[in-house]
Amino acid sequence: MKHNKNFEILINDFKGVYEWFNNLSVLSFDDITTDNTLHIIVDMINGFVKKGALSSCEVLSINADVAQFTRFCKYKNIQTIALADEHTNDSTEFSTYPVHCLKGTAESALTDEIANADHNIKVFGKNSTNGYLEPEVAEFIRSSGKNTFIITGDCTDMCVIQFALTLKADFNRRNIPCRVIVPYDLTATCSLPNHDPELAEIMALYIMYTNGIEICDLLT
Repeated sequence: MKHNKNFEILINDFKGVYEWFNNLSVLSFDDITTDNTLHIIVDMINGFVKKGALSSCEVLSINADVAQFTRFCKYKNIQTIALADEHTNDSTEFSTYPVHCLKGTAESALTDEIANADHNIKVFGKNSTNGYLEPEVAEFIRSSGKNTFIITGDCTDMCVIQFALTLKADFNRRNIPCRVIVPYDLTATCSLPNHDPELAEIMALYIMYTNGIEICDLLT
């Protein structure tokens, strides 16, 4: 089958994306109103970080940094919540991905480093790649009174991007201004068959950026 897209032109266009990435803005915490801010960790759980079919060295590499940022948020009196994959054996997601993060197992628990960074983290289980679709999550965020959201975790091109875009779209739909911030060095994606992690991650970050989400280097 002949493709109707000129992939050579598309590949050359990626150079512009890489140039954008190499010139990302630096955001200081002084530019954030901490009273109105919520830190949301996506899937920094054992099943993606330390063991299991979808664990990866790429996600492990940000575990310590996300834990450190969580401690910083606690110091700044910024609440942290976490989303955690937890599936039943009959999860339809297993038709796309290997069996992972079964509910009640160690794989669906936060890593020790992050759990110990703030013992008051409220954890929401999720049964899909998009945690915002969980009614408890959406209701908690809508009723929190917060308008600035810092998202960290994995995978950048799956669970993070879906959550960030849905969160932003929900606030836009209700005509409520909000800031959604994704520090690029506090997110990661994984290596899977037919999945280029570097390309997938930078394109996910770029798509979020083009939808009004702030992609930055966040100084604490």
